[in-house]
Amino acid sequence: MQLSQDLPEGFLFFRACAADAVTVVDRVLTRSFLLAPDRLVEDWPVVHAGQFDLAAAEAIAALEPEVVLLGTGERQVFPPREAQVALLRRRIGVEVMTNAAACRTYNLLAGEGRRVVAAIMLPPAG
Repeated sequence: MQLSQDLPEGFLFFRACAADAVTVVDRVLTRSFLLAPDRLVEDWPVVHAGQFDLAAAEAIAALEPEVVLLGTGERQVFPPREAQVALLRRRIGVEVMTNAAACRTYNLLAGEGRRVVAAIMLPPAG
């Protein structure tokens, strides 16, 4: 799916989202990652919802978001409750959705100036 939106210079945003790759600005990513409006964290080790644990939640919390969009691939799959609760206890909202929905929603929220982080889970290559 091709996404397009005019955003301020230097603002990290999603340009496209496919089942096995996502384009952030002009960079194609094929491994799971975290995206905030001002930072890209590559090689996030979570490739499916079942791997979302406290360490993964801590990596997200370090980016200090208001809300986290967990993109779980082509289907919405809820991760273990404990890791979600760890974020909620820090007053960080958590929304679980497909990668395509997370990309669209991120662009909208970031465009409004919200402190949002998209956590995109991509399957391993091969």
